[in-house]
Amino acid sequence: MSILLFICSKNQWRSPTAELLFRNHPVHQAYSAGTSDKARIRINQKMIDRADIIFVMERKHQQLLKQRFDIGDRQLVILDIEDNYQFNDPELVAILEEALKGYL
Repeated sequence: MSILLFICSKNQWRSPTAELLFRNHPVHQAYSAGTSDKARIRINQKMIDRADIIFVMERKHQQLLKQRFDIGDRQLVILDIEDNYQFNDPELVAILEEALKGYL
């Protein structure tokens, strides 16, 4: 089973929506976290160490992770999804499904 980690800023809308897409998935297990001090679940090294693939919503999240943590040789994917959506917004779900179709 692959462990997927989704990262946004506050872990309120984008990354939890992506995590939800993988609930009860037969091959992948997904988690989400945020980079902000105000994140619902704040990213830490242990989460990164567990992940097989890390998905970030924006390039700034990739930069923050590389500055603050040891990413090692983990695959890191930038989804380029701006912070314009609420949790489980149908448009956000459609964007994520398209971006993640190789994993879903």
